[in-house]
Amino acid sequence: MANVFEPEWEADEVEWPAGYDGRFAQVGKVSGSESLGASIYETPPGNSLNPYHWHAANEEMLIVLAGTPTLRTPDGERELAEGEVVAFPVGEQGAHKLINRSDEPTRVLIVSEMNAPDVCVYPDSGKVMAREQAPGTKSTGLRALFRLEDEVDYWEGEVEPEGNR
Repeated sequence: MANVFEPEWEADEVEWPAGYDGRFAQVGKVSGSESLGASIYETPPGNSLNPYHWHAANEEMLIVLAGTPTLRTPDGERELAEGEVVAFPVGEQGAHKLINRSDEPTRVLIVSEMNAPDVCVYPDSGKVMAREQAPGTKSTGLRALFRLEDEVDYWEGEVEPEGNR
């Protein structure tokens, strides 16, 4: 049974770079949800869980369970209060990043549509990720990240079919 106050934390298989750290529990999956994802994320002081990003296929909603995380969006940064609810629509206007600038761990519940495939854009680093799976799921199929500057023309590398010659 899933519980937001006593979650079953996932095994930490992430190699966190400096400034990023945390743990998560997939409470939606544990509860039997099929079309909605719901995960609890706990972030220690001085860290973020994810880079600034937005999704092309999945709306997300955040509920602050504990602490005072700082939220970065296209409108700037602001500190969130316990109990606050924030939605992140599909597209650039839904870009977001949570940072824990407090002295205590922060804990949030993020609910998401589970649309697949998903494309995620990381504006700060100029990357895009394409993946077969919905967000928050373990990838078993295609999951690839590219720099936007590596964009090529649609026809690059294609050869004229033999019947056209």
